[in-house]
Amino acid sequence: MSAFGALLTAFVAVCGAGVVLALVLPSRHAARVVAWAGAIAAVVLVVMGATILVGAPAATRLWTLAPVGPLLVGHDALSGVFVLVTGLVLLPASIFTASSLPPLAARYSVRTYAVLFFALTVAIVWILIAADAFSFLVTWELMSVLSYLLVVFEDEVEAHRRAAYLMLAMSEAGFLAVLAGFVLLSAGTGSLAFDAMRGTSNLGAGVRATIFFLTFFGFGVKAGLVPVNVWLPRAYAAAPSAFVPVLAGITLSLGLYGIFRVNADLLPVSSIALGLLALVIGTLSALVGILYATPENDVKVVLAHSSIENAGIITAAMGAGFVFTASARPMLAAVAFLVALYHLVNHSFYKTLLFVGAGVIADRAGTRDLDWLGGLIRRMPWTAAAMLAGVLSIAGLPPFNGFVSEWLTLQTMLRAAELSSTGVKIIFALCGAGLALTAALAVTCFAKVFAMGFLGMTRSSEAEAASEPRASALAPMAMLAALCLLCGVLPTYVIGAIDRAVQPIVHASAAEALVPPFFVGQPGHDALPAAFAAEFHDLGANVGQGVAPGPGLVILHRGGTENPVVFAASPTDLAVMLALLLFVLFVIVRYGVARHRATVRRVCWDGGIRRLLPEMTYTATGFSNPVRVIFQAVYRPTSVEDTRETVARHFRTAIRRPGETVHVLDRLVLRPVRAVMFGIAGQLARIHHGRLNAYMAYALLLLLVLFGVFASL
Repeated sequence: MSAFGALLTAFVAVCGAGVVLALVLPSRHAARVVAWAGAIAAVVLVVMGATILVGAPAATRLWTLAPVGPLLVGHDALSGVFVLVTGLVLLPASIFTASSLPPLAARYSVRTYAVLFFALTVAIVWILIAADAFSFLVTWELMSVLSYLLVVFEDEVEAHRRAAYLMLAMSEAGFLAVLAGFVLLSAGTGSLAFDAMRGTSNLGAGVRATIFFLTFFGFGVKAGLVPVNVWLPRAYAAAPSAFVPVLAGITLSLGLYGIFRVNADLLPVSSIALGLLALVIGTLSALVGILYATPENDVKVVLAHSSIENAGIITAAMGAGFVFTASARPMLAAVAFLVALYHLVNHSFYKTLLFVGAGVIADRAGTRDLDWLGGLIRRMPWTAAAMLAGVLSIAGLPPFNGFVSEWLTLQTMLRAAELSSTGVKIIFALCGAGLALTAALAVTCFAKVFAMGFLGMTRSSEAEAASEPRASALAPMAMLAALCLLCGVLPTYVIGAIDRAVQPIVHASAAEALVPPFFVGQPGHDALPAAFAAEFHDLGANVGQGVAPGPGLVILHRGGTENPVVFAASPTDLAVMLALLLFVLFVIVRYGVARHRATVRRVCWDGGIRRLLPEMTYTATGFSNPVRVIFQAVYRPTSVEDTRETVARHFRTAIRRPGETVHVLDRLVLRPVRAVMFGIAGQLARIHHGRLNAYMAYALLLLLVLFGVFASL
């Protein structure tokens, strides 16, 4: 048995043991079973993903079904990246269940949760290693149903049931689209095996475009792309705190995996127009997601809308890769696809961290509403530190991982200057501007999350009584924060790992384009122009030589003779410099300024009042109000006046105008479609009048029409 087969067997066995233990042991132990067995299964997945990543692609036949042919399990570097990330996310998410699951045991069956959790874990991994369409589709459907059951786990709440049902309905619609796409794809080859589908060239342009539309929007449902994302904020808000990290960190990535697997690997996009469509949809998703995240005050809803934003950024980078592929620019396509996968990895880490933190806040402070939080840094300092790492990561600030992938995304958009079409360049420029605006709004949004949640005064008695959670909640946040920091400080190694997945698909190495071998003795160093290498050695490009493995710690994209450097940065050096500057600043303040000044505490003057009340402080609503005002044309809130009157309708005791924001997609897409459908249904309803003779006439008319149709054939 191969190493992959042994690890896969061990993983399935651990998950099966978890199910058995959860059913056999007393229910009070079910949460610990999920935590321990899930953690062990995650470690196996990490080893499996690393083994796949460094090994050669392979496929194994499990058994043969007469109607569909052989069922295959396979792996390549692309599936290795996703399996590895799944394990790294599943490990802290499983440990977190030890503290987040027991509060549900009083009303719900934790044993049922354990069974569903392990079954979903196996289904997710099987999707990533499926090597034929039948296995892929069956496990995809299983994953969707199990995700629905876990989202609706707290089914006593009507809003949770409605959100989960909407998620299931849209997932099924997406599944049907993906199914149709695979039917068309397999019809061109006569086989359901991915190896047979790969590189299909006998399909016409119309069929290829149809397959792209079906799979892009079908998988886009799971990824939360515009306009099929209406389910995502509601489902994330309804999901239990124990499950939502898996929902955001793993299952969302599966939708992006499906788009990439089909449209970059199995049937590469050959039309620039389709690539531009993906680029525009990704940019719109990113912008719409962050616009609706910024004014929200519920931490989970903010993070849910932000997931749409990040899925949009990833899709925009993929769209750029599709355009470069169709334009015969394999090196630029490799860079774009690598950037997309890099941001996907980063999003999985920091979004899982933030959702774990949101669950901790809701449990320890009694609310997720930022208007009622504040001051938590004094009561939950370790949680605040981990959340700060997540906030800096998702806001794209150094030295954390979000900075590297977002910076590379914007740089990739600028590479459209090498294309010949002016129209394509304009679209890239507009999308780049949209992504830049998205990045700026993300900083505003998550500055609000941390400042209003952890700084200032507490604005509720529950937040006043908050305290640090158990180690089973702090440890996962520490793991994820460390991953965010490592992926931001050592990006050249992440680029080298992800390049293994991109290179076989595009037949070009993004690592060669982004990580020059500045370290002496590394392969390719002698090929660098002597003056070029000497100049960058003087700038410190060889720092770390002899200590750090690999070609170097500098990200640099080379151009031609006239412009030898297109863009360059060293996030590793940047992190070191930031640390040194902070240390110097601390020394100056601590031993310079503060040493010669006595600290004197006085009662603050608060406008003549005795003390500043919490409701007088700056709230999250006030913080995000400028964004709400500037983008009012997008939000278009409706206001309903609620007035209380007294004597003879002459005196009003209160006037309240609660606002209701209708999502732009509901307003522009769903409501018009619903109006048309209701109009058609209303017209059809007129024929249901209860007159038997009319019904017989309808049947006779239908028969005459059918006879006429068949007679003309």
